[in-house]
Amino acid sequence: MNHTNRGQKILLFVFLTLCVFADLQTHAQSRPKPPAKPEPATEPHPRNYQVLEEHKDRDGNVVRTIQYDQGNHRIRETMVIRNIPPSLNKPINPDTLNKDSVMIIVSKSRFVVEVYYKRKIVRSYKAVFGPKPQENKIMAGDRCTPEGWFTIQSKNPNSKYDKFMLLNYPNDSSLARFNKLKETGKIPQNAKIGGDVGIHGIWKGGDDMIEKGVCWTDGCVAIRNKDMDELFTFTGVGTRVYIKK
Repeated sequence: MNHTNRGQKILLFVFLTLCVFADLQTHAQSRPKPPAKPEPATEPHPRNYQVLEEHKDRDGNVVRTIQYDQGNHRIRETMVIRNIPPSLNKPINPDTLNKDSVMIIVSKSRFVVEVYYKRKIVRSYKAVFGPKPQENKIMAGDRCTPEGWFTIQSKNPNSKYDKFMLLNYPNDSSLARFNKLKETGKIPQNAKIGGDVGIHGIWKGGDDMIEKGVCWTDGCVAIRNKDMDELFTFTGVGTRVYIKK
């Protein structure tokens, strides 16, 4: 009789354990997944790229006028493409870098992303922006790259654009400027400031868009994937980024 009771208790214990385990599995599956890190929406790839005119200026820089279609828009732009000095291609071990001493300078007029370490330039990458690179961002949807001081807020190594580093736009200075533009009536009262601005690579096989100078983004800074892979190792959350004309 005692053996029978003991066996029933064991079976009851196993049954209750299986019920609890099944309940935990159901709860885990129904638990909402954490939201993905913000990134810009996927833009349509540029089409019908043409070089309308190209020449070198007196300093040997390439001045190129291009035209391409993106979505329902035809875009024409002229840029000055400067050659990157071979001295900036020396190998760097990212493990030896103090991330607090790294700073990124983005020049929209020169189409470059420059990396400074302890106030000395160590890298220069070709870059592109939105269709109006010389304009400062004023509100959501204008496809302009914001100017000023920012910091890297988060890093995503598995982006649809190779890798993605989110900037802390809008920050306090961006918000102050945005509110002033509203107060003076330069932008609509229902305008939004926008966000999800960062530095990233490009879709697989799209590096030629960087080489050609096609400004296709929604206001982010885009560089070649191999450059993005390297830049990603140089930076950390909190790295300072200055974007200028």
